[in-house]
Amino acid sequence: MAKLLEGKPIAERIKEEIKKEVSLLENKPVLASVMVGENAGAESYVKSQKKVAEGLGIEYQFHKLPDGTTQDELMKFIQGLNSQNKINGIIIQMPLPQQIDYKKISQYILPEKDVEGMHPANIGKILFGKARIVPCTPASVMELLNSSGVDLNGKEVVVVGHSEIVGKPLALLLLEKFATVTVTHIGTSKAGKLEEHVRRAEILIVAVGKAGLIRGDLIKEGAIVIDVGINRVEGKIVGDVDYEGAEKKASFITPVPGGVGPLTVTMLMRNLVEAAKLQRS
Repeated sequence: MAKLLEGKPIAERIKEEIKKEVSLLENKPVLASVMVGENAGAESYVKSQKKVAEGLGIEYQFHKLPDGTTQDELMKFIQGLNSQNKINGIIIQMPLPQQIDYKKISQYILPEKDVEGMHPANIGKILFGKARIVPCTPASVMELLNSSGVDLNGKEVVVVGHSEIVGKPLALLLLEKFATVTVTHIGTSKAGKLEEHVRRAEILIVAVGKAGLIRGDLIKEGAIVIDVGINRVEGKIVGDVDYEGAEKKASFITPVPGGVGPLTVTMLMRNLVEAAKLQRS
C-alpha cells in the first residue's frame, strides 16, 4: 500500500520559512491580485490567497475589473501596477473573459513582479538553472518529490500533459535534477503509445484534467505517483489517476484533494518574497 504524499505538512513547514524571510524584509511585501468579471471558483481561490498572505505578514491587494474589460484596458491596468514600487508581485486570476488572451497579458507583467513565474524571462531562467521565481504548480510537485526522499538522478520520469503552466516548466525542473524525462500529450495518446510510457514510469506525474485517465493497473510496481488533476465527478473531487488501483502498486501517491493543491498558494507566497528580495537588490 502506497504512502501518502500530503501537501499540507510541507506547506506548513515552508510557511514558517516564509515568515522568517518576511520578518527580515525592510517593508511588508505586497501582492496585487487582479480578477476580471465574475467566477465563483476564482473568488474562492482569492479568499484562500488572502488568508494565507495575511497569516504570513503579506499585504494582499484585490482589484476586481468589470467583465467587459478589454485586453488593452487590462494591459494599461497592469502597467499601472508595474509602476508602483510598493507592489512586489502581480497575479492575474483565471479564468479570464474570452476577449482577453492570457499568454499575451502575462508578458505585460514585469518579470521581477511575475509571482506566477510565467513570463518568458522567468521560464527562460529555468532552462539555464538560474530561476528564483518558478511556476507554482511545478514548484509544488518538486517539493512533494523532495519530501519522498527520492534521488531523481537517472530516474525514469513520465509527465502526462504538456501545458505551459505545468508540464513544460516541470520537465525543465526535472531535467535540472538529471532525471530522464518523457513528456506525453494528446499526440502520444492518438498514436496509441501513452500506456507503454506510463507502464515504465518510476515517477509518474499526471496533469491533464481528465478524471480516471490513468488506470491503476498501468502503474509500475513501486512507482511514485503525483496526481495534479482536479476534476468534479458526481459531487466529489477526484484526480486524473484511478487512486484505488494506483495506491496498491505505488510506493508513494498524492491524494486528491490534499496533495498538490495545498502547496500552490504557499509557492505563490514564496515567489512573492523572492520577488521582493530581487527588487531590493
